[in-house]
Amino acid sequence: MDVKNGGGRGHKRRNICVGISVGIIVIIIIVVILAFTVFKAKRPLIQIDSLTLDDLSFSLDAPRLRVNLNVTVDADISVKNPNKVGFNYAPTAALLNYKGQLIGEVPIPAGKISAGETAGMNLSLTLMADRLLSNSEVYSDVLSGALPLNTYTKISGKVSILNIFKVRVVSSSSCDFTVNVSNRTLGDQQCKYKTKL
Repeated sequence: MDVKNGGGRGHKRRNICVGISVGIIVIIIIVVILAFTVFKAKRPLIQIDSLTLDDLSFSLDAPRLRVNLNVTVDADISVKNPNKVGFNYAPTAALLNYKGQLIGEVPIPAGKISAGETAGMNLSLTLMADRLLSNSEVYSDVLSGALPLNTYTKISGKVSILNIFKVRVVSSSSCDFTVNVSNRTLGDQQCKYKTKL
């Protein structure tokens, strides 16, 4: 009799162990399925909603073929997080460029965008005039009445899925535009957007 009771307990323990093992495997499978379907990381979308010319002043120094130039461009940017979880992004900067040369920047502090939320950012990009003093092309562009500029913004961060998987995501925007010197407006705006996981 004792042998049968001892064998029954061993069989019962084995069944409990098998049941727990199967349960753990099922939970792992469910977590993996959720991570790659419902909670799958999606690319955040960055978009330039508007660019406006806030300030433009210049004076020509004809003998030296130089321009004393001050330009401030206001950029309204929105970043949409299409994920089912929050998106934490690292500190970055919005850049103002003239023909590939960095002439201004504004820092963007680190932050978090909640699930499904769109966060707006209002940025003022001011040209650092000292960076253009040695560039003779600026003089001819201002004389022609059209100053070509570019804004570039890149936001990178991580999406944490079920606090298990961390996926790195990057979104950027690049907008080319022209400052029309005579009527103090912006024109010929063309933006390109990129996102990657």
